[in-house]
Amino acid sequence: MSSSVDRIVRLEAFAVPPRWLFVRLETSQGAVGWGEATLEGHVEAVMGALDAMRDRLIGHDPDRIEDAWQLSHRLGFYRGGPVLLSAIAGVDQALWDIKARKLGVPVYQLLGGRVRDRVPVYAWIGGDRPSDVAAAARERIAQGFTAVKMNGTEDLGWLDSPHAIEALAARLGEVRATGIDVGVDFHGRVHQPMARQVLRAIEPFGPLFAEEIVLGDNPDVFARLAGFSGVPLALGERLYSRWDFRPFFESGAVDIAQPDLAHAGGLSECRRIAAMAETYDVAVAPHCPIGPIALAACLHLAVATPNFVIQEVSMGIHYNEASPDLTGLTRNPALFAIDAGSMAVPTGAGLGVEVDEDAVRELAATPHRWRNPAWRGPHGELREW
Repeated sequence: MSSSVDRIVRLEAFAVPPRWLFVRLETSQGAVGWGEATLEGHVEAVMGALDAMRDRLIGHDPDRIEDAWQLSHRLGFYRGGPVLLSAIAGVDQALWDIKARKLGVPVYQLLGGRVRDRVPVYAWIGGDRPSDVAAAARERIAQGFTAVKMNGTEDLGWLDSPHAIEALAARLGEVRATGIDVGVDFHGRVHQPMARQVLRAIEPFGPLFAEEIVLGDNPDVFARLAGFSGVPLALGERLYSRWDFRPFFESGAVDIAQPDLAHAGGLSECRRIAAMAETYDVAVAPHCPIGPIALAACLHLAVATPNFVIQEVSMGIHYNEASPDLTGLTRNPALFAIDAGSMAVPTGAGLGVEVDEDAVRELAATPHRWRNPAWRGPHGELREW
């Protein structure tokens, strides 16, 4: 093989606050690409997977993106799952970034070119225990957003008080009264015994979707809920491959697929998931409450995907308080400017995001150890966060 062929010579990982994990690849010809492998609460495990991947990827041709993906996924014997697919996602994004920068084009040009002129987006309001969401919605309207997402409930028991559902409906009604569109995220906190009551309570307010109304561990439960109300059902942040999504598509259990490009194998796998969803007339709205590199990758997927509908962004999200916000580690924050509820198509080469490498290295010198809360009910029982 010719020595003139470019090779991967360095793979680095940086755990930076608030809870992100960035991946940097460098090649023998001096090309550099960035990706994001954030898996919230499990950064140490993903860094271990990336360390193992070095043994296979150092010396690999960076232009062979699909070969690198298959090599990383198939030849470790054990496949799938959030840790491995998140590590692969970070490398995959970085390889697309390198290839497109070499060619001097945005990544979406290598995915078939754009099918839209702008990318609709939504932002978070409220926190894990939502309060004063109407005021937060008005702030988002002032920032240029036309849609938001809110946590539907605090922690719930398997069979909880009707007052909890009444409180949810009241909060949703307050937000809808501001005139903004609303998606409702349930984080899998609702269980089957209460799911129908919850869907019935929110349906009159016309939410954009109900996200993870129950956990995705049981596709049959989702399928039974699918025909119960007119609220579109969404899920996908805890599904990591096309094989994970397949039973939900085949049963008609999901209306909106939400793969996370930092969890589900990067651009390569999420592109396949989106194409698979299209064959079932399912929309795609990628999950992304994390960092700027993952969001940049999402924008390129959105630009080139016909069944894409709306993109989550983490600007001002509650997890970023007292930490770098979405653009805090970038040199071109205008990439994520909001106008009339949408973002512009990226125009720069590669993923288009310019990472502040000095700031990343400085922050990563003291890696974060972010963990989600551990919630318990009134009698000490664990509840879903």
